[in-house]
Amino acid sequence: MRFFKLLFVSGNRQVVRFAMTGLLITVIHVSIATACLRYLFSTSALANGIAFIISTIISYLINTTWSFSTPLHKKNLFRFGIVSCIGLFFAMTISGTAQYFGLPNAYGVFFVICTVPLLNFLLHNYWTYR
Repeated sequence: MRFFKLLFVSGNRQVVRFAMTGLLITVIHVSIATACLRYLFSTSALANGIAFIISTIISYLINTTWSFSTPLHKKNLFRFGIVSCIGLFFAMTISGTAQYFGLPNAYGVFFVICTVPLLNFLLHNYWTYR
């Protein structure tokens, strides 16, 4: 029950900062992927792979130092990477499941947006930065 209180109590600094960082990282990811597609590659998978790696590094730096106010350390870097891969796995699984059931792509995106950021925050809050 504590994690629901943590997430939904207004003014929780970590949640607000994590959300703001997530929005910024999304813009960075889309910008990098778009630039890669326009100037370097013709495949979306490669462009998004590069964008994911760069965005994850930037996300680690901002979330560690600002959202969770923790020093940069190889232990939390390793854990952050694991959580990022878990989030990527769930995003692909959720959107793939929606596609398998014939739902429009927007539904898959919606389900990912509703679950993966929450999962990532909880894993970072209770494991990565502990």
